[in-house]
Amino acid sequence: MTQKTVIVEPTGEYADVDTRLALDAIAGLLDGDADVRGRTAALVELEPARFAPPVLCALSEVLLDQGRPADAAFWFYAGQVRARFDANRCTDPSAGAAVGALTERFGGPVNRFAFTDTARLRRTVVRAVLWDRATPHEYDHRWIALHGMGAFTGAGGPLAIPAAEWERTARRTRAEYLRGLREALRSIPRPRS
Repeated sequence: MTQKTVIVEPTGEYADVDTRLALDAIAGLLDGDADVRGRTAALVELEPARFAPPVLCALSEVLLDQGRPADAAFWFYAGQVRARFDANRCTDPSAGAAVGALTERFGGPVNRFAFTDTARLRRTVVRAVLWDRATPHEYDHRWIALHGMGAFTGAGGPLAIPAAEWERTARRTRAEYLRGLREALRSIPRPRS
């Protein structure tokens, strides 16, 4: 079976979503040249607030390659928290599948490292959540809408819930993320004494 790539040009508000910086950063982070990856990673770490969650997740891969697994875990979990918030404020529920796609693409190696020390994992996730709360989101949060069915069907209406609801949604997202961590830690078998 032959596969064909179909490019769908966004219309309406979807056409206004600015992902240029994120796309450029991801291209640099996934480049075949280690020097390009390293320079791009350094730039992302200098101004992480400017980058959408997929960039933070891709950064984790570079940091693992550089032998910095603790930093990789931090940025991956920070990216996860932000991606979940962006999904929760997006009006297209199908766009949330992007969160799972990021975890599938970048999460395996990070989680294999992180889950070897549950105390460190807990500290890292809490630090990522606190960083998210303290750090502005200086990227176009609507990036995630481009991953939903509405981007293909041309669904009308706003791409995000009203801004007045964002803070409450962010608090709920962070609480759910921490609750998910507690549940994951409870599911890990403990050594018998």
